[in-house]
Amino acid sequence: MTLTVINKDVQLSQLDAWGTVADLGSQILEGEVNAFGKMTFGAPTEPVSSAYFGTTQGKFRMVYPFNEHATVVTGELVLTDESTGQVSRYKAGDSWFVTKGTPVLWEVLSESFVKHYFAVA
Repeated sequence: MTLTVINKDVQLSQLDAWGTVADLGSQILEGEVNAFGKMTFGAPTEPVSSAYFGTTQGKFRMVYPFNEHATVVTGELVLTDESTGQVSRYKAGDSWFVTKGTPVLWEVLSESFVKHYFAVA
């Protein structure tokens, strides 16, 4: 067994380049929105996984491909649940839970942001 410490203040420079969020199935609406990540458990294709994930500033839309609990470790963003219209602003230390199939509009307000997530497909 392993205990993995989830560090606060993780920066994009500490993560691996994953292309753009469009390469991951999202629709970019503003900016280039490059994606970065580092797995902390499993792999993106496995039914259960966790990782640091971050992007550069911009706006994009995605339909969640899994259930996710996430906590922002750096940066600031606004998430809009497009199925309900609920708008929420998040900064370091804030968390959310989203269910698979939820359409979410992301607006990264800071130059970049990083979250740590736990996902169940």
